[in-house]
Amino acid sequence: MYLGVDIGTSSSKGVLVSPDGRVVATAVREHRTATPRPGWFEHDARAVWLEDFSAICRELSRPEISGIGLSGIGPCVLPATQDGTPLRPAILYGVDTRATAEIAAQTSRYGAAEILERCGSPLTSQAVGPKLEWLRAHEPEVWSATRRLFMAHSWLANRLTGAYVLDHHSASQCAPLYDTRTFSWIPEWAEEIAPGLRLPELAWSGEVVGTVTAAAAAEFGLPEGVPVIAGTIDAWAEAASVGVREPGDVMLMYGTTMFIVEILASRVTSPSFWGTAGITPGSHNLAAGMATSGAITAWLRDLTGASYERLTQEAAQAGIGAEGLLMLPYFAGERTPVFDPDARGTVIGLTLRHGRGHLYRAALEATAFGVRHNLEEMRAAGATAKRLVAVGGGTAGSLWPQIVSDVLDAPQVLPTHTLGAAYGDAMLVAGADSAAWNPPAATITPNPEARASYDHLYTLYRDLYPATLPIAHALSRLP
Repeated sequence: MYLGVDIGTSSSKGVLVSPDGRVVATAVREHRTATPRPGWFEHDARAVWLEDFSAICRELSRPEISGIGLSGIGPCVLPATQDGTPLRPAILYGVDTRATAEIAAQTSRYGAAEILERCGSPLTSQAVGPKLEWLRAHEPEVWSATRRLFMAHSWLANRLTGAYVLDHHSASQCAPLYDTRTFSWIPEWAEEIAPGLRLPELAWSGEVVGTVTAAAAAEFGLPEGVPVIAGTIDAWAEAASVGVREPGDVMLMYGTTMFIVEILASRVTSPSFWGTAGITPGSHNLAAGMATSGAITAWLRDLTGASYERLTQEAAQAGIGAEGLLMLPYFAGERTPVFDPDARGTVIGLTLRHGRGHLYRAALEATAFGVRHNLEEMRAAGATAKRLVAVGGGTAGSLWPQIVSDVLDAPQVLPTHTLGAAYGDAMLVAGADSAAWNPPAATITPNPEARASYDHLYTLYRDLYPATLPIAHALSRLP
């Protein structure tokens, strides 16, 4: 059997899978993300990553386990000592916007065009390099003790095997430290940004980096000597789980954030997106990410006290356009394609007749408009987006993915298993054929009658951000 474990933003998941792809058992542990200051998002590696991983392993462990795959949120920055002891909570991915000044400084120092050419991506809140420089400037005592750099999956792999390794895909999100043309670190930039820090050895996601040590076996209740692969960032493991592996394949991940990954036939760079190494040797991807999607639906659920089921019912009754309501989904700033940490959520068109169902409908449509914006810009950059595969918790109900297909005027494939990254972890360690493990189960087709209405609303959506940008930025500067 194969064990896959994924450390997510709000929960960790594990899955035990047989050699034919059958799910034998699953386990879930929920946790919270700390926000100690505005724009800061952190996880305590021991209290979140380690406790979740330990609990999942003890629940799912079997003597028959013959391989372990890992994934996690990323790119993250967990500074640690030589023996892997965390020195502070991990700084999370692009939702953490603390390193704005360092992004500007590094872009000026190395040049935006040169960074894009070598690294495949512009420097944004997603990049690791500026956060390392922030750490040096603002927490010098932590930096002076830092000897290792980890992400969630690489830290757990280190706990299991002792290996100090990072997969190529995750490394490619460590801009401006990694060259996506040569699939290697950039030593001269790394030494300037993180002087004295030895960066991890590099491996492809499915490569075995070590085996479970005796100490780790005792700590986690796992069989000793089981192979452990390098793993990768969760969205890429999830893409693997649903067969997004051929050029033109696109994964739409409906989660706390909306994430989009396209497999490329050849390397593509754009200042509006993340050009990364893939998870298989020599491959390239183009990725996009909205800062919020499911996070807005959770906010509305908590704000109104209504269940998701009730809100979905009311949203369906609200109809296309929610009776004249339009939303910008920038509730935590926005990542691609605008890269604006000071963007703000906007709701326009409110009247006294609008209720919670209208707001919920507007939130679902806002996410769909954001996906369309990203895909249009990705095509303009050279991507093709031939086949869309929908995954994540948001696909559980039919309304949200149907709205997305209607706005895009494009079908979406729903796979048999939507267990997420943990299933992809097991698939990677098994070296399995995704078509055999996880064939398509259904296809969401667009409603042709919705096209004209959504085309008009999308035009208004695209106009709304530039029209409100000065006000949003002014509000972001208020205490």
